Amino acid sequence: MTDSVDVLQMLKLVYTLYTVAVISLMGWFALGVANPKGKPRLVKAPTFYTYVGVLITVGVAIHIVTFNKIPWVEIDFKRDSIQPAQVVNIAIEKHEFILPSPKIELQCNEYILFDVVSKDLTYGFGIFRQNNSMVTQMQVLPGSRNDLMWKFHKNGLYHLRSTEYSGPKGAHMYVKDVFEVSGCDEDDKHSQKGGN
Repeated sequence: MTDSVDVLQMLKLVYTLYTVAVISLMGWFALGVANPKGKPRLVKAPTFYTYVGVLITVGVAIHIVTFNKIPWVEIDFKRDSIQPAQVVNIAIEKHEFILPSPKIELQCNEYILFDVVSKDLTYGFGIFRQNNSMVTQMQVLPGSRNDLMWKFHKNGLYHLRSTEYSGPKGAHMYVKDVFEVSGCDEDDKHSQKGGN
């Protein structure tokens, strides 16, 4: 399965090219508007609207083609029929994660349900690689159901961090190397102990 690092690299390229095309449309339109009266129009209306139609079609196509590549889409579509292999219960209170154990072992290619409860403020629950790139995250609201289903496809050691602003103390909500994923055929090169 594609992971978020690969998706991000691909989307950077795709959206950069698409943005350049949209900006060229704006420049083309501005050139046509700035054309002095009496001179023939540089941009004919049918050509302009064809270009707009192509940009809209390409923009929609990008989303249709890439939505299956985004790691969490499959889980979200099947969520009601998935039975998690493991449930990890975590509470958050007074700017601290209350974990079931100091190190949480997770199995590869199994659905894991992170059930997180906030007892006071709005926090974030983010799983990060050793290079500090994000694997997944959710907002944790007090008095609400906050759960995140995930499936890891690579072995690695992952950090836990709050991804929401909850006051100055929230910046210190960080637990190093708390999730250890094993049993995969492949290692996450960004999440190995001492890795890049």
